[in-house]
Amino acid sequence: MKFHFFHIIIFLVLVIVTTNGEETLPPQLYWKSMLPNTPMPKAITNLLHPSGYWSEEKATWVDVGKGGVDVGVRKGDNEGSGSDVNVGVGHSDSPFDYLYAASETQLHDKPSVALFFLEKDLHHGTKLNLQFTKTTSNNEAKFLPKRVANSIPFSSNKVEYILNKLNIKKGSKDAQIVKNTISECEEHGIKGEEKSCVTSLESMVDFTASKLGKNVEAVSTQVNKESEFQEYTIAQEVKKLGEKNKAVVCHKENYPYAVFYCHKTDTTKVYSVPLEGVDGNRVKAVAVCHTDTSQWNPKHLAFQVLKVQPGTVPVCHFLPQDHVVWVSK
Repeated sequence: MKFHFFHIIIFLVLVIVTTNGEETLPPQLYWKSMLPNTPMPKAITNLLHPSGYWSEEKATWVDVGKGGVDVGVRKGDNEGSGSDVNVGVGHSDSPFDYLYAASETQLHDKPSVALFFLEKDLHHGTKLNLQFTKTTSNNEAKFLPKRVANSIPFSSNKVEYILNKLNIKKGSKDAQIVKNTISECEEHGIKGEEKSCVTSLESMVDFTASKLGKNVEAVSTQVNKESEFQEYTIAQEVKKLGEKNKAVVCHKENYPYAVFYCHKTDTTKVYSVPLEGVDGNRVKAVAVCHTDTSQWNPKHLAFQVLKVQPGTVPVCHFLPQDHVVWVSK
């Protein structure tokens, strides 16, 4: 099921004044003030509203929907079980949710299956069947200013209020997506993982700086053009990024406005991987390798694809271009 586009009215202001009279910086300037030596990756710039903050007096329709992401119903969720919802009880449809077993949809989804590979294969000459699609568009869900995002609850206890606030019809597909994303964000992470779902760019910067400091690099997969499912070859100059094995990985969630599931672990290696497709397409991919998978669900998609057991060998995967990886310089 695809996330259908819908509109909400959001009041955006050019300069937001806090209660004590201090100005709140626009997200671009906040980034520069916090991370002056860190270029902003395309995965971030694509989500900044092109018009900046709009006048508070002008209510504007902001298109915040995003397509192309399937959703499933969590175990114990009795709502939305009608024909409009793809029910996958007990499973997450995200290949980056390591607590859940693979669904039948995932097992037959070639692009998702192809994301995973073993670290021993991460070298020049390895051939992999992959598909890269551009996920950005003018209609993609954008970042809200932190103050606006903070004014909208993000809690399963406030779902009805959220739906009303965002003008989403109860019982609709969009309402189910909101419920599922909040549910995923509220669940406990795996052992040794520090996680947070951030609802603004400022919150993402704050979370990352609190875990890695301010001397960081932010990277994302860069795709020149969309491609069909095809063979790619790892080119020369595979490069390990960051110090030690510490990283913060932020996965884009399916939500009316930009929300990222960010998590930090000390058992993650990050690589920049150049790829060349048989059609000539070149991709500068970001790969993440997990050196400790002992806490993952034994029936996770990666184990079923690679035919390995949890905690035995490092498991790697490529990241879509709308995800962001942070590493210490």
